[in-house]
Amino acid sequence: MATMPLFSTIQENVDYVRQSLGNSTDIVIREFTYNAITEGLALLYTDGLVDATVVNDFVMRSLMADSTEIDPEQDPFDVLTKHTLTIGEIQKVSDMKGMLHHILSGDSVILMNGYTKGLAAGTKGWKDRGVTETNVETVVRGPREAFSESIRTNTALIRRKIKDPNLWIETFQVGQVTQTDVVLMYVKGIALDSLILEARNRLTQIHIDGIFESSNIEELIQDEVITPFPTVYNSERPDVVALELIHGKIAILVDGTPFVLIAPALFETFLKASEDYYHRVDISTLVRMLRYAGFLIALLAPSFYVAITTFHQEMLPTQLLISLAAQREGIPFPAFIEALLMEITFEVLREAALRMPRSIGSALSFVGTLVIGQAAVEAGIVSAAMVIVVSITAISSFVSPSYDLSNAIRILRFPLMALAASFGFFGILAGLLGLILHLNSLQSFGVPYLSPFAPLELNKQKDALFRFPFQSLFSRVRIVNASNVVKKANRKPFKP
Repeated sequence: MATMPLFSTIQENVDYVRQSLGNSTDIVIREFTYNAITEGLALLYTDGLVDATVVNDFVMRSLMADSTEIDPEQDPFDVLTKHTLTIGEIQKVSDMKGMLHHILSGDSVILMNGYTKGLAAGTKGWKDRGVTETNVETVVRGPREAFSESIRTNTALIRRKIKDPNLWIETFQVGQVTQTDVVLMYVKGIALDSLILEARNRLTQIHIDGIFESSNIEELIQDEVITPFPTVYNSERPDVVALELIHGKIAILVDGTPFVLIAPALFETFLKASEDYYHRVDISTLVRMLRYAGFLIALLAPSFYVAITTFHQEMLPTQLLISLAAQREGIPFPAFIEALLMEITFEVLREAALRMPRSIGSALSFVGTLVIGQAAVEAGIVSAAMVIVVSITAISSFVSPSYDLSNAIRILRFPLMALAASFGFFGILAGLLGLILHLNSLQSFGVPYLSPFAPLELNKQKDALFRFPFQSLFSRVRIVNASNVVKKANRKPFKP
């Protein structure tokens, strides 16, 4: 089927399509004659995947119009492409696999008797969600538009942001059964050629039956699978993807999902937000530092509480120690079991709120956090201090702009709590050392995961932990892009 050419007669081609698609009732086959061509014609398309108006007005009406003024000795396909069809996108089809792919992708295929080739007219027109406001990566100031499930709409949104002709697009069909369209996008001359080649090789080496979401691609192309930390970034905001592209990274778009993959993805990328570049420098730096603080709180707060109340009570002020001891009087469980129960309860409530309808999801969260927490304290199952610690931990976990990084924190919180319950601060320190070693071992498309912190590049700290003014951002991160170091020739503004 991969190299099987088209038959020379329409009937054989039509029979092959019907047999291959199991006589599916949504396949429309229309046979007719064309005045300028003595041979018969056939039009094949999938109902529901095409724009009916385009098919009727720009294909059918063009083919059935009177065209006797056309020279009959002219090549029939030249007549169709140059004189008849009033549609923009036309491609030649010469094999069965290509014809079926076009039919099932929303194109209309035109066949002609006596020729072992055909034409595919771009008539895609299925319904999509359109460009709406993002519900995940919300901002106070900045663009509101988000990607949709249509890959062509998504590429157009990025084209609106980057009008440079060096923005190149490569399309692949991934999935033996689904044949999902996957787009590799990059800015030629900015992105490293080795990075583009590596991304292209990883996409072409995917052998799987179906791709339904960009997370399927992410899992198959990432450097390390056994790690809680994401090594490929995803976003549904066109401005985020455009910014990363001009920083020398590549973007991978998958048809059918609004989430676009970005690589390489560094640890500091997951603690940045597009809004950092839309606010003043001081506000952006403060908010970014709060994200790092929130990351540490969400990761270590329950572990510190367990370690202090179990092993290191002498570190607390006397009044606070007395208050905690009074709260824990009558609690039947040790601090670790208490923290474990509260964390698991919160995770269950969190998942339930996500899966339930929006109209009652918020009510469930309210009941879970207030009523159940208060009832647990009054029943003597947990202490009030533990409820406060878990609440602060939960709130801090939402500070990260990336949901994937929040998931990593959720996973790592439990082993750190177990180490704190077993060895106190020494256990937490051992866990953090192991975590840092693991992070240092990670790479994203060959780039160290902790760069520019490790290996340390002092001149690249202007947009890592802090956000320096645009006048100070002269170059891209060299470890990501070495082919074009200078990003823009910024000059400090003249003082009046």
